Parts: sequence; C-alpha cells; structure tokens
Amino acid sequence: MEYRLPIEQFIHTVSQRPNDIYLHQPRNREWTTYTWAEVDDQVRRIASGFLAQGLQPGDKVAIIAKNCAEWFMTDFALMMAGLISVPIYTTAGETTIAHVLSHSEAKAIVIGKLDSSVPLLKALPENLLRLSMPYETIECAEQWNDWLQRYEPINTVHQYQPEDMFTLVYTSGSTGLPKGVILTQKNVASSSYNVAHLNPNLPGDRGLSYLPLAHITERCVVELPSLYVPVEIVFVESLDTFIDDIRYARPSGFLSVPRLWTKFQSQILAQIPNKKLQRLLKIPIIGKMVAHKIRKGLGLDKARTFGSGTAPISPDVLEWFRGIGINISEGWGMTETAGASCSNSPYSSNRIGSIGQPLDVVEMKLSGDKEILIRGDSVFNGYYKNPEATAESFVEGWFRTGDTAEIQADGSWKIIGRIKEQFKTGKGKYVAPVPIESLLGRDADIEQVCVMGVGRKQPIALVVLGEGALRTPEAAQALLEETLTEVNSELESHQTLDHIIITESTWDIENDLLTPTLKLKRNNLEERYGHFLTLPLKGKVIWEKDL
Repeated sequence: MEYRLPIEQFIHTVSQRPNDIYLHQPRNREWTTYTWAEVDDQVRRIASGFLAQGLQPGDKVAIIAKNCAEWFMTDFALMMAGLISVPIYTTAGETTIAHVLSHSEAKAIVIGKLDSSVPLLKALPENLLRLSMPYETIECAEQWNDWLQRYEPINTVHQYQPEDMFTLVYTSGSTGLPKGVILTQKNVASSSYNVAHLNPNLPGDRGLSYLPLAHITERCVVELPSLYVPVEIVFVESLDTFIDDIRYARPSGFLSVPRLWTKFQSQILAQIPNKKLQRLLKIPIIGKMVAHKIRKGLGLDKARTFGSGTAPISPDVLEWFRGIGINISEGWGMTETAGASCSNSPYSSNRIGSIGQPLDVVEMKLSGDKEILIRGDSVFNGYYKNPEATAESFVEGWFRTGDTAEIQADGSWKIIGRIKEQFKTGKGKYVAPVPIESLLGRDADIEQVCVMGVGRKQPIALVVLGEGALRTPEAAQALLEETLTEVNSELESHQTLDHIIITESTWDIENDLLTPTLKLKRNNLEERYGHFLTLPLKGKVIWEKDL
C-alpha cells in the first residue's frame, strides 16, 4: 500500500480544515489554541529559520523538551526543511545526551521546558546552534518568537521518497548506551496511518499528549495519527496540573503505560477500600453511578478508547479497570517497528491478557525459542552507524525483537517476557519474571513488582505498595502471604517464590530504577537490591527495614 507521507498529510489536512482548532497549549494555567492554519504558519516560518542558519537537507537536529505545541511544530518544520529530527528524553543524563548529540552528528538543538537543565548544560557543545522554545529554559542565541517575526513562511517544501530517513530515535537505554534507530518516511507513515484507523473518530474528538515525545509511541500513536485522522490535541503543563489538564481535555481516547495505570488504581483505592468498591460496583444503578464518578474524577468520562503499552500489564489490573468502565486495549510495539504493531483494538474483553493481533502493516511469527520475529512496512532496516548490531538483529529479513510470546487459540498474542530478562536459578532452571510479576499484579495493593533470583534456589519478589495499602505492617504482611500462596499454587516448582520483600521507596526515573518510558531497569534494580539474593531471609513476607 502507498501512504501519504507525514508532511504531505499535514499539508493536505491544513488545506481541508484551516480554521479548525488543532492544538491546545497551557501556559501558567492559561490556555492557547491554535488552528491548523496557525500551526502551518508557524511551522513554515520555523522551517525557513532553520534553512537561514545554513542547515542542509539531511542534517540532524536534536529536540529536548517536554511535550508542547512547539514540539509538534518543530517536528513538522524539520520535515518541511528536509532535516532529520533526533529526539532526546528530558530525563536523560549527561552521558546519554552527550552520546546522542555526538553519535548523531547533530548540527543544531531545539530546547524547551526541562525539570533540570544541569545534565544538558554539561553535555552541550559550545558551538552547537541552539533554538529555544517560548518557555523558561536555558539561554539560547536563537529564540522561537524572534524567528516567527524575522522569517517569512517557506514556500517550497522538501520532497521525500518513502525510503528517506524520517527520524533518528535513540532507544531508552535500559542497558548500556542507547542505539540510534533509523526510521524511514514509509516506516512512520504506515504505522501512523494504521493506528489512526484502528478506532473511528467523531467530530470534536480530542487526544492528550503527555507521554514523552522522545519515545516513538507518542509520536506514532498520538502525534502523527492526528494528521491522518484529525483530532484536537491537548498538552499537559506539568505533573502537578496533570489531572486538571485531563479534565480540561476530556479526551475521547487515552493512552498510558502500566506504571501510570497502577498509579491511578492506587490513588482510587486510597479513597475507597477495594472490597467496598467491588461491593458497590455490583449493585444495579449504584454501581454505574460509582464507576462514572470515578471516571469523571480522572477526566475520562468522555473517553471511548483506552490503551496501555511499552511494557506488560497484569490482566488483573485490566479486569479491575474494566469494572469501572475503563476498557484498556493492550498493545505492543518497539522503536524498531515505528510504534504499535499489535493491539487488542478494537477492544475485546475475551482477549484481556493478550496484545491482540498484528496490525495489517506487519507480519509476525515465532522462532523456535518463541521469540517474536517481525517484518513489514513499519519495521526499520538498521541501526545508525552500527552494522554489527544491525546484522545481529535480523534473520532472513525478519527482525528479532527479543520479546517472547505465545499465540493463543483465538489468534491473539500473549507476551511471556524478554529473552535477556530470563535468569537461571541455583537449580539450573530458567525463570521468566514477567508472567510471575503479572500474577502478583492481581493484588491491588501491589503498585510495582520485580522478580529476581539469579543463583538462588528459588526466586524472590520485590514489591512497592500503593497509596491504597493503608494498613498496619502486620496486616499488609498477612494479606501478601495469601497472595504469595495463591500465586505459588499456579507456578511450576522451579518458579515458586521463596519470599516477598516490601521495599521502602518507590522506583522511578529520578533514582534510575525506571527508564524514561517507565519500564523496570532490571540491571539497576538487581544492583541496588541484589544483596537480598544472598541474605538468609526469614519469613514469607519481609519489610526491607527489617533486614
């Protein structure tokens, strides 16, 4: 199938609906809206500004900024000028930023809002062209609003071929330095087009952009699909205003990640105990009122579709949300596949616990050791300046994803884990942690969980309790022991857990235990808590403070 390439689609949509509102941007709690024509005007002026600095088609330009209207506009402007975007996570450390800027050979950088500018200032070369978005950020010689005044809109837009590079995306780096993934115009066009057509949109539909735009999911599931099936996009100003901004947006669709879904669950259970909630939900009429009140409190009362991706989520969490009318479609994809490649969308409750079926844009199959192999229009062809890694990642034209899965009787796919995450116990048996973590996720008091056990006779689980687990330590231990017994009854003997250890602090990006997309950094968790593997542990459920 031939796809209209992203910048062609943008221009087409502008021509079809110039006066329709496209973007909603909050600044100091004041909302600014931009029509498609207004976005187009700024995009063309910024593109003109890039070319006026002497940048040539094919040059790389880094973007480091929190999600905002100008992030979208920068992306579109780079496309118009024939430049290659290199997004960087705002949470990246000095080493990662320096690596990405050097390895990509970036000729310029666009800088927006940051929680901390220290790592960027340490990594930023003095001679790199800097353009600042119109927010408080580090000092730059070039300013967004100055360019809007100084430059006329570009008239001649760069013409692309499907195999031309669209963007250079560096993986989030859960282990080692990130690799640069080359995604072509065809890769992102095919992925975004197919995602846009998964669920029908209605006039006035809105989406929310808050997951990092440096990650391919937000770009190919939110940003670029908004061009192919136009919707209004609302941005979030800050973590503190997150719920207020969702309530303003009242999105028709909402995408999140497992860590945030379990966080929402914990916050709800902090207000009402789970047993009481489940009892109320079973009462006719009252149950629907309670569920609607919860959804409205989250700002999700208008949402028809919900999604979860980037990491596995427990089926029990999905069933819990289903009980309050939030039907979450789990999806799967990678940077290397330009975002979503498989999805339980349209939603089917019979497929809870699976990632659904492959999108039309790809083919998937399993290798002999159950690794997912994939090929298709959205799948990349190689890593930037890394032929060795590229060669290792393909077998007979199929990309080796590193994820393992099973194909179920109804044709849906179920993720088992990652090949590299499996560990060998002292018995010489291999254990995949993800399925065990998923079983533990049925306990609504557990907000985060990591199973480890290299060299131990039996694995152990580390857990972080949620806000709703407001109990005495003794009561928490007793209930977790019930969960442990129940979970172990469903596992093979070499998988059964010896202990659950309740850790004192949460795992987050700041303490380097989660990636920017909120996946577990297992190596870092094992480095921090690895001493538990050798301690003579007493008791089935143990608080970290007691060790």
